[in-house]
Amino acid sequence: MTSGPDEPARPEPIDPAGDESLADAFGAVARQLREKSAETLAPWDITPAHLRALRTLGRHGTMRLSELSDRLQIAPRTATEVVDALQARDLVRRRADPADRRAVLVEVTEHGTGVLAEIRASRGTEAGRIFGRLDPADRAELARILGKLRD
Repeated sequence: MTSGPDEPARPEPIDPAGDESLADAFGAVARQLREKSAETLAPWDITPAHLRALRTLGRHGTMRLSELSDRLQIAPRTATEVVDALQARDLVRRRADPADRRAVLVEVTEHGTGVLAEIRASRGTEAGRIFGRLDPADRAELARILGKLRD
């Protein structure tokens, strides 16, 4: 609070780089990214959650449903629902685990691999539109800062 000897107390001015302003700015950019992501994924009828699962399977290969739920940090039931949706679109398939017939393995189909490549190309363009407004030094600095926040 700031004030003179005979003046009522006034609140301190808000620091534009303060936590609330940063959180608001970060939230606005995150919303923009989510909206663009939903638009980009619409032609494939895939949600961001579906894409996360598909990318995880594409990156790490065939895995049990339980491992997928662990990697995505979601409940096993949610992982089952995501895999159901991806399987309905022929993007992944389930098969019995030869090492444990009670367990189910999930893997990306050939169609899923192609769709994932198309989405990667499209999302690269989407990210370029958003982050392309920054010069290379600013993008590198943003990546450095976000890396610190993510850790």
